[in-house]
Amino acid sequence: MAEDAHRIELPPARTDGSQSLESTLDRRRSVRSFADAPLTLSQLAQLLWAGQGLTDRRGYRTAPSAGATYPLELLAAVGDVDGLEPGVYRYLAAGHDLEKIGKGDPRQELHHAALNQSAVAGAPVVFVISAVYERTLARYGERGIRYVHMEAGHAAQNICLQAVSLGLGSVVIGAFRDRQIQQVLSLAEDEHPLYLIPVGR
Repeated sequence: MAEDAHRIELPPARTDGSQSLESTLDRRRSVRSFADAPLTLSQLAQLLWAGQGLTDRRGYRTAPSAGATYPLELLAAVGDVDGLEPGVYRYLAAGHDLEKIGKGDPRQELHHAALNQSAVAGAPVVFVISAVYERTLARYGERGIRYVHMEAGHAAQNICLQAVSLGLGSVVIGAFRDRQIQQVLSLAEDEHPLYLIPVGR
């Protein structure tokens, strides 16, 4: 793992697996309780790639995006990942690496912002999908809001299915105080949180 200031290189993502898509779909369930055990850096990398990774030299990603406007941002609120300090990290799809944007374990603050839902405090990692709506609205006008929400659903399902294929559990959470989440993660005013996805063993 190479680290350049706040930039962390991730292990390469796999594009083959031992489970069929049908088996993964059949086994996906919402999991709200997690073992007190870390994720590996490879697992984190694979989950991030599943949500927003590049799949084409032209910049196309694992989740479809209206007009390839890519309004979504994917962050990892890390509490317990082997070889990675607790903190808030932004996934940079172009290089398949991370940018550290916040120090310290953010899970308790996220837990409070998410109406004290235990899964947020108990998971080793909480993925956050946020959106910069203007990237899509600039092309499609108000209709773009719908497109952004559709894309967020695609990305979230990718993460949940990838978790199953890695032998992990996940749950999607939409009940939280938006402004508090923005503050905890130091998001810009135009970046809006849409999903929290706790993942763990």
